[in-house]
Amino acid sequence: MNTIVGPFIQNPAGIFLVSGLFFAAYMLTKGKSMIANPKGLLWPATAWAIWAIWEFAIVKLSPEANIRVDLLLIVPIVAISVLWGLYSAFVAR
Repeated sequence: MNTIVGPFIQNPAGIFLVSGLFFAAYMLTKGKSMIANPKGLLWPATAWAIWAIWEFAIVKLSPEANIRVDLLLIVPIVAISVLWGLYSAFVAR
């Protein structure tokens, strides 16, 4: 888990970047017939943005936090939202 999530821990800017990429993909595909449901891309964008806000609060309010039990809840929620969002955007109709 550390290799996948590692670059994003204590790095809210990187998390905001991923959120922005999902939102940019939504903006580029809305109103076009490129994908089945562009609104599906808003779910992962929102999940990543919420994680970025949370990570920013952790970095600013308690930078000494070594043991991040909160990631045991956050990472699966973000992963499920990404998988569900991509499925609903590209497969579901």
